[in-house]
Formats: sequence, C-alpha cells, structure tokens
Amino acid sequence: MAATQNDASVPTVQLLSPEGTLRSSAAADEFGPFLDRLGDDDYRRFYRDMAVVRRFDIEAANLQRQGQLALWVPSHGQEAAQVGSAHATRPQDHIFPSYREHVVGMIRGLDLVDVLRMLRGVTLGGWVPEEHGNFHLYTLVLASQTLHATGYAMGMQLDGTTATGNPDTDEAVIVYYGDGASSEGEANEALVYAASYQTPEVFFLQNNHWAISVPVTRQSRTPLYLRAAGFGITSTQIDGNDVLASYAVSAKSLDDARAGKGPAFIEALTYRVGAHTTADDPTKYRTDDELASWVARDPIVRFRRYLEGLGASQQFFDEVDAEAADFAADARRRILVSESPDTDVIFEHVYAEPHPRIEEQKAWLERYEASFEGGNA
Repeated sequence: MAATQNDASVPTVQLLSPEGTLRSSAAADEFGPFLDRLGDDDYRRFYRDMAVVRRFDIEAANLQRQGQLALWVPSHGQEAAQVGSAHATRPQDHIFPSYREHVVGMIRGLDLVDVLRMLRGVTLGGWVPEEHGNFHLYTLVLASQTLHATGYAMGMQLDGTTATGNPDTDEAVIVYYGDGASSEGEANEALVYAASYQTPEVFFLQNNHWAISVPVTRQSRTPLYLRAAGFGITSTQIDGNDVLASYAVSAKSLDDARAGKGPAFIEALTYRVGAHTTADDPTKYRTDDELASWVARDPIVRFRRYLEGLGASQQFFDEVDAEAADFAADARRRILVSESPDTDVIFEHVYAEPHPRIEEQKAWLERYEASFEGGNA
C-alpha cells in the first residue's frame, strides 16, 4: 500500500471502519500483522490516552479564554493519528514535534503541565528531552523541526546507533508536522537530505486540511503523500482518524528505518476540529457542513465502538471519563499556582561555560532593576 511513484490510485490505508469494525482489504493484509503486537491492555491504553488528552485539551482552551494562558494550540480531532504513531515508537527513538502533539509528549512521559507553563510564559522553552522519553521541544517556527530531525538522524548514522541489527537498541526518528508546514522550504530540504543519506527517519504529516485559513486544496493539486515520491522516499497515506492504521503503518515504517531501509513518509488524513490556535476564528473560513462531516468521523467514538465490540464494559468507559476529568482538574490546579521564574534564568544555559558577555548583560539588568527601588526611577 506504499507509493513509490506518482500513483494516486493507491488506496488510503484504513484498518478500522468508521463504524468501528476491522476491515478486510489488501491494506489489512500488509499492515494488519503489526496489530499482533497489541493486546487488550494496549487497546484500552489507546482509548484512555485519546480520551484523557481530549479532556485536557478542552480544559486548556478554557484556561486561555479565562486569561490564564497566552495561547492554546488545540489537538481536538487529531488524537488517533498521534496516539497510534506514538505507541509505535520504542524507548530509544527520538520524537520531534511541532506544537500540537500533546498526547505524544504524554505517552513519552512528559508532564503536560509543562506545555501549559510554556504557553503561560513561565518557562523558557519547556523541558529537557532526555528526561522525557527523547521528546524534543515544541517548535513554533513552521517546519524547522524537520531539519532538526533529519540532522539528528544523520548523527545517529555517524554514531552507529542505528541499523546494527539489534531492534532493542537501534534508534529511529519520527518528526511531526502539518499540511501547512509541508509548503515550507525547510520541509523539502529535510526530505532532500533524508533521501540522500537514507536516514533512519519517519516523516509523519498530519493533514488536518487547513493551514490556519488556507485549505489544503489550495496548497497542493495532488495528495501530499505523493510529494515524497519525488524525493525517492516511500510514502503511505492513512486514515488519520483510525488509531490502528496509524499504529500499524508507523510501526512498519519505524522498523524499516531502524533496519537501515531509509526514510518513510506518512500522510495522516485527519481534521482540526477546533481553531488553529485560540487566536483564530475558524467560522470565518470553513463551513458548518464541513465541520459536521468530520465530527461524525470522531476518532474516539470510532475506537469506542471497536472496544464495545470486543466486550469493553460501561464501567471501563466511566472510569476513563473520571480519570480524564481528574487529569484536567489537576492540570488546572497546578498551572494556576505556577509562579514566574527568577530573572536569572534568562542567562542560564546560553553557553556551556561562563561567558563574559553574558555576565555583563546580567550585571546591567541587575543595575537597571535596582534603579527602580525606593521610588528613585
């Protein structure tokens, strides 16, 4: 089901129908075996992760509307694409997000309150990747993370940490970006280097159909996954609202990357149900009918139907709802008591060693602040 040439006839990979039943197809034959790695506990974890981050997302948007955050970046509707691909990674892999992959960070061990702190303006970047499952920092400059990821993957090759034949230690990189970022020069430069050096890397493009107010149809006359073929990179288009398809295709692509088979490109067709950010008003540029058609394909509802078919009880879903509510309430409580950092933090970690210019700037700021003391300003 992967495309290696400009063949728009290759079907979108979908393992789970919108009604929540497993499909029988050529895609199921190719990628279905990867589901054998999963058990009932994994399926329940998939659902729990999607439901918890949805509730957290709603709470964070409310916090911004109440003046507690400078900005919020919703992920509502894109949970399946993110959860499936994140669970396909291994502990040694490195993840390069854009700024919407909240649940990916959560799965890799990130405290999501750190995301809130960043958007509240009380941290200077977020977190240390090595301490949070190699989940790298959010990147607000569109597509720049694609170059960071490709450079890191090239470094893996130089360090000999990939394609050694040991799947328990071989490393891979996955980088997330959106349809709007795919039009940036950096994204295309990253594909050039990835193809040239056959990096152990997966490009995971979440096509949520809108680059703020610009529809994807205006950005590209052809499906975005076909662009990768022009760089000589194997590409696959998946139903991004199907968490099982996201998991299976990502698992295969990451396995191949670790084994030295080069980069892969996944286009996940999904939809941004909320605004681009809380600074955006999507009612100005998209129709109610379009929104309703995608809400009807809600990834969480779809997977719930699947779990119900497997025998999941109402008690399970009630427990998840309670956990999600507790998670959101705890995040609200903790962010509201967060304090601004001391100004000294501005000067920390600019250089690995003490630097006279930094010391000079720090001294100037101290003198400037002191000038306001005692009403002498």
